[in-house]
Amino acid sequence: MAKAEQGDTVKVHYTGTLDDGTVFDSSRGGDPLEFTLGGGEVIPGFDDGVRGMEIGEEKTVTISCAQAYGEPREDLKAKVPREDFPNEISPEPGMQLQMMTPNGQAIPVIMEDVAEDHVLLNANHPLAGQDLTFTLTLVDVKKAA
Repeated sequence: MAKAEQGDTVKVHYTGTLDDGTVFDSSRGGDPLEFTLGGGEVIPGFDDGVRGMEIGEEKTVTISCAQAYGEPREDLKAKVPREDFPNEISPEPGMQLQMMTPNGQAIPVIMEDVAEDHVLLNANHPLAGQDLTFTLTLVDVKKAA
């Protein structure tokens, strides 16, 4: 049977859990995730976990935060004066917003802390700093040309 190799297009069902067993994402009950191995479409540890699998094979891999979303970075946090928010936004901790970069790219941010004079925005990925465990099932492999 063909093994999934660099450059192949694969379809994978997965369930992702945190150290405490909390499921943070899953393709079960829906369509499998399709991506090209080594194409930079998924986190590096996920790519590595699928590489070498055969169709129908299931395995569990734990991906360190370094191979997932990295450690949280302080440079991705910013204090923004409350008066800079539009009147229709009532800032609350945990609220999610999208900010635009100067080149027009949308970046999701979370209001981490809300004080009387400022709001602390965090643009780190919500899973930054966490090791992730995935149960993977390889559904299909299309060999690279």
